[in-house]
Amino acid sequence: MNTVASSGIGARPGFNLALATWVSAINFWAWNMIGPLSTTYAGDMSLSSSEASMLVATPILVGSLGRIAVGPLTDRYGGRFMFILVTVASIIPVLAVGFAGEAGSYPLLLVFGFFLGIAGTIFAVGIPFANSWYDPSRRGFATGVFGAGMVGTALSAFFTPRFVGWFGTIATHVIIAIALALTAVLCVVAMKNSPTFTPNTDKVTPKLIAACKLRVTWEMSFLYAIVFGGFVAFSNYLPTYIKTIYDFSAVDAGTRTAGFAVAAVIARPIGGALSDRIPPKYVVLASLAGTAVTAFIATLKPPPDVWSATDFIAMAIFLGIGTGGVFAWVARRSPAKSVGSVTGIVAAAGGLGGYFPPLVMGATYDPVDNDYTVGLLLLVATALIALAYTALKLKTREPATDSAAGTPQPQEESK
Repeated sequence: MNTVASSGIGARPGFNLALATWVSAINFWAWNMIGPLSTTYAGDMSLSSSEASMLVATPILVGSLGRIAVGPLTDRYGGRFMFILVTVASIIPVLAVGFAGEAGSYPLLLVFGFFLGIAGTIFAVGIPFANSWYDPSRRGFATGVFGAGMVGTALSAFFTPRFVGWFGTIATHVIIAIALALTAVLCVVAMKNSPTFTPNTDKVTPKLIAACKLRVTWEMSFLYAIVFGGFVAFSNYLPTYIKTIYDFSAVDAGTRTAGFAVAAVIARPIGGALSDRIPPKYVVLASLAGTAVTAFIATLKPPPDVWSATDFIAMAIFLGIGTGGVFAWVARRSPAKSVGSVTGIVAAAGGLGGYFPPLVMGATYDPVDNDYTVGLLLLVATALIALAYTALKLKTREPATDSAAGTPQPQEESK
């Protein structure tokens, strides 16, 4: 939408990146409002493991699929407009979920949780927005910093159960709704699009079709579905997992989940920055290998608190590094005019990767032995398959892409 002059705080890349990261964080908090309270809802409503898993997974599904459309719309209207739109559109669902939770209505929680997924589409806005403010050599850093907005899941895991205890369910959701409204106002007043932003007025459907024809779209979608999907799945389902396996309270489970999310958030920009210095392939390989190992260790049910915490925090670090590495790879390989479209599809795949694991964990839970071994072993197998594919099929360096015109440059090397 609006371009900016070369002076003033609104024209600074760092300021706009920081503001975009905050917008992402508060929307991620909103997106994760149900997860930290899922064990409370399950107890109050006598929900089965599968019903509780569906409650957690529904916002993830909508937030994922919605990114497919939001990415191309960001190409057309710019990040500033889309940040404002998504943030404002998330306010009513947050309030509605609060009233449904207070009423103890499982059907209403599912319905309003569906619309709560709007907040999760924010990620597809921020990646092209951050890319447009930085040169290609620093886009791994930029997307990694923006990705740190995932800290919103940690804030939600830590504070939401406490807020409910202090203020009540409805008041907690009102607080987050007000935070969303104030964030939207801040974007109106202070956020700017990059001076290099040029609206892409091509129709959305052809752009999505064109993005789907790119090999990079599907390869990065596959990898992102594992690393970001794993983060989303555990950020939302870990309170249930911890309470079930270790019998912690909802508040204590939320605290430990917050530690998991913070570790992943810190690791994400590290993965992006590393990918500016070494080929992202190596970053992603390390991430997948570490994820497989830590998921296998989790099947052994390490005792609380030191050993189990160490394992899950290590898993979070590997997943976080992988998310930063994958999106640095996306920024390098995608044609400039298709970044938003490719981002939307890849981000959707990441969200979908987080939709299915909670359902699988709930469906494969063994109440006799009180374990989730089958679900965790499926994660191990998936990570190992992705590890083999990345090592054997993906090139260390891809043909470079000109940031302005999207024209391929000479290839540096093969594998």
